[in-house]
This record gives sequence, C-alpha cells and structure tokens, in this order.
Amino acid sequence: MTLFVVLALATTGVFMLGMQRVLQSGWRSYAQPLVADYVDRLAAEIGTPPDAARATALVARLPISVRIDGPAVRLDSHPDTRSHRRWRHDDGEREFGAEDWGLARSTADGHRITFGLAAPLPGDRPRFFGWITLGALLLLTLLAYATVRRLLRPLQGIGAGVARFGAGDFGQPIVTGRRDELGELAERINRMAGSLQGMLDAKRALLLAISHELRSPLTRARVNAELVPDGEHRDALLRDLAAMRVLIADLLESERLASGHSALHTETVDLAALMREVVVTQFADARLTLHLDDPVGALQADPMRLRLLLRNLIDNALRHSTGATAPPVLSLARDVDGALMLTVRDFGPGVDADQLTRLAEPFYRADSARQRSTGGVGLGLYLCRLVMQAHGGALLLERAEPGLEVTARWPAARGGAGS
Repeated sequence: MTLFVVLALATTGVFMLGMQRVLQSGWRSYAQPLVADYVDRLAAEIGTPPDAARATALVARLPISVRIDGPAVRLDSHPDTRSHRRWRHDDGEREFGAEDWGLARSTADGHRITFGLAAPLPGDRPRFFGWITLGALLLLTLLAYATVRRLLRPLQGIGAGVARFGAGDFGQPIVTGRRDELGELAERINRMAGSLQGMLDAKRALLLAISHELRSPLTRARVNAELVPDGEHRDALLRDLAAMRVLIADLLESERLASGHSALHTETVDLAALMREVVVTQFADARLTLHLDDPVGALQADPMRLRLLLRNLIDNALRHSTGATAPPVLSLARDVDGALMLTVRDFGPGVDADQLTRLAEPFYRADSARQRSTGGVGLGLYLCRLVMQAHGGALLLERAEPGLEVTARWPAARGGAGS
C-alpha cells in the first residue's frame, strides 16, 4: 500500500510540474502575439484621442477593464481592482504588469490605454484543480491496489498449503477456485504433494513391513541364544539381540508418531507423578536429582508416549554422564509465560556447537558418543522430538557447559489444569 501511495504522489508531482513548465514556456509564447494583436484592435476601436464612450461600451460588451491616463481623458472602468495594473503568475513566484503581455498602448496625443481582465482569476483555482488531480490519482491507485490484491489473493492459500505440505500434512489440498496461472500453479503443487505423499506412504509401509518381519526371526534367535552355554559370547550375543529389538521397536514407534496427534491416546496426566514413577520403576539404581515444582497442573497427553520421552531423555543423560562431577538433574516447572518445562541436564562432556542442531536427527550421534560403550543408535532424541511434536510442543537442546540440557516444552494453552 505504501508503494502504491508513493507512486501516486510521484506521478502527480511529475505531471503537475511538467504541465506547469509546458504552459510557462510554450503556451505563453504562442498566446502573447495573439493577445497583442487583439489589444491593437481594441485600442484602434477606442480611437485617438481616446473616446471614453467607446471604452465604456467595450467594457460593457467584453469581460475586460480599461484605464486611460492622459491630458484630456482620464478613465478607470474598475477602480476597485488591480487587474489592469499588476497580474500574478499562477505559481505565485512573481508579479508581472501589462507591459509583459503588451496590454498597454500609447496614443499620439500622449494618452496611455491599459487593458486588463474585468476581474482577476481566483488565485486558488489552480491549487483546487491540483488537489482534484491528486485525489483522482490516489483513487485510481487504491482501485489498482485492490485489483492487484484480489488477483494475488490465491497466493495466501498457496503459501498456507505449501506450509502444510512441508509439515507432512497432505490431507487438505490447496483450493483456489481460479482458472488462471495461479490456479494452475496450485494444481501443480497439489499433484506434487500427492506424489510426495505416495512416496512417503510407500517408504513407511516398507519400513513397517521390514520391522514386523524382523521380529519373528529375532525372537527365534533370542530363544536359540538362551541355549548357548554361559559365557562371554552368550552375553555379547544377548546384548546385540536386545539392541536389535530396541532398534526395531524404536523404528516402529517413529513411524507411528509420524502421523502426529492422531497417533496419541490422550488422557489427563499428572506429569510430576509420572516422572517419579518412571524414575522409581526404570531407573531405581541410577543416581538422579529431581527438582519438581508441585503442583504444576495436569497435562492432556498420552502417558505411554510420555514414558517413552522420559525414558529416552534420562537414558541419554545417564549414558553421557560417565565420569561427570554430578548426576543428571530432572526438573519440572512453569516459565513466566505459563509454559510447562520438563528439563533433563547432564554434566558430561557435552557436544560441540555445530553438532547441537543435529542431535535430534534420526541415526545421528555426536563424535563423542560413537564408542560402543555408550550404546544407542541415534533414535532416542529423535523419538523425543516426535513425541513433543505430536503433543504440540517442542524439544529444545542447549549446551550447559558442562553437559547438555534438553527441555521438553508444552505451550501454556496445553499446560493448564484441566486442559
């Protein structure tokens, strides 16, 4: 809108300035000889010596003023005006007299006849027309802006649709109702989204099928491993089989969570009580520090997925706390905006700044975590991010120096009591 207004003002200024210069330089040079010739005819009609009666008749017949100064005749047809004495330029910059336009004539007997307009032109008339011109241009600019905005309105729907497709939501296509270029663009984007959805569904179906099919031979392999005599090889085999079982379970869970909120079975959950339960039942032998603000209110969430979130966060903190000066800290509180914050911090070596943004990617592990002793395949934080996204929250990772701080944040709209 600002661009259109500036364009209108600039167009008006250029138009008015150009027309003013054209009239000043061109029109006057053409009009002045015509006016001088007409004045000669009027002076001849008044005669020599000037006839006051003829001058009065001219004033009555034409919208002019006449002033005669001389030894025998003195006449001023409009004594209350200065039209025949001094005129003002339309631009208001200077005055000019009758001599400038050749409106004064001298007779042979010493009289001077000066012609002028019967009444001066209103001084504000040019400005009035200027404001009318400006208003008309602004009106045309508003109409052009409204037309362009209506033509480009489908871009809002196209942008919203692209954002949905980028977030993985292919359920609602872009609707424009137009048959022009923008409508064709929307249809092409819808076809592209359909192709992407088909490829993603095929990939997901293949991964789910492979994961399901691997469960049966993995179970048989574990049963057979139990028959192996006790020893180092048996323990190593059982550890590898357990890691494969966890990997398959995590892959299946990640594909389920990829559908977002629809994969959840929500109910009212006391998050503080759930945290204590997970710590007692799954990490009873671990050194952990809890800082829980009671009460923080209930949360409408899927308790099974919250247990998965807590298990992965605590397990990740414990695996990277070897040799740390303090045990991992679990805290639960609300920030100043009312958002619910679940934070797990370890005091281990931490990660480099350039690796921080990639920690929640699938199968990514920082260099310091690639030793076999730390375990993990790089799906833990990725599953945590999917759980938070499905719940409408976010997973935040920050360097704690020392260690790493991971925060699961639920917005205030989802974190109040009874929400």
